[in-house]
Amino acid sequence: MADAVLVKDLGKQFRRYHGDRPATIHEALVRGFRKLLPAEYFWSLKDVSFQIAPGRMVGVVGRNGAGKSTLLRLLGGVGRPDRGSIRVNGRVGGLLTLGAGFHPELTGRENAYVNGVVGGLTRREVGARLDSIVEFSELEQYIDSPLRVYSTGMQMRLAFSIAIHTAPSILLIDEVLAVGDKAFQEKCMKRIDKIKSEGSTIIVVSHDTTMIQTLCDECLWLRAGRLEAQGDSPSVVKQYLADADGYAWTHLPVGNVVQPAD
Repeated sequence: MADAVLVKDLGKQFRRYHGDRPATIHEALVRGFRKLLPAEYFWSLKDVSFQIAPGRMVGVVGRNGAGKSTLLRLLGGVGRPDRGSIRVNGRVGGLLTLGAGFHPELTGRENAYVNGVVGGLTRREVGARLDSIVEFSELEQYIDSPLRVYSTGMQMRLAFSIAIHTAPSILLIDEVLAVGDKAFQEKCMKRIDKIKSEGSTIIVVSHDTTMIQTLCDECLWLRAGRLEAQGDSPSVVKQYLADADGYAWTHLPVGNVVQPAD
């Protein structure tokens, strides 16, 4: 059986600009155009290779800036790698950035149609599933209100409900489940477990290492843009937490004294 995801020698480069970069053409004319150019280039991901079998739930851990969100965006087809290749077999659904693809002036209903079609459904298919989308999101009272009046939690509910109703073969989730109330988070986790039991592949980025260990079959640990480890979730999370503890101790501000716990 073909892998659901195959990543080989993946690399993604970004530009970093000067902190006092001119904000207007007038400033650039007065101060010169040199600082409009990138100050440096850096690799958000470099030489990353892994494969994921169908039906697996995989967690991705790493400190802020490790390249986790960049990896998920590339897997979801947002942007192109500068090196290497990505092969994804199946329809991809994702919650990559809260509110991405939503228009604040459109209603929740209209946004559901737009995002459902972007997710690979026909307009007729979205219409057939709309009642279920609204019911799961628990937004019946607000579905015909413009999205600009929605809280971040309400937007997350709608985005998650749309994503799972596109029936993805591969579901990508980037931290957005941290938004919203606990009851709805638990409801989402149950639905994720159901999607997994039906054979979908799930890749989730989260700082909740307990959730990663409990729900995920395996784990990827990214460190400064490189794949540090891949394996069963408990062992990889243990390595990551040990490294994070070491990092915290070696990066304490000078003069700080940490008292041992009682």
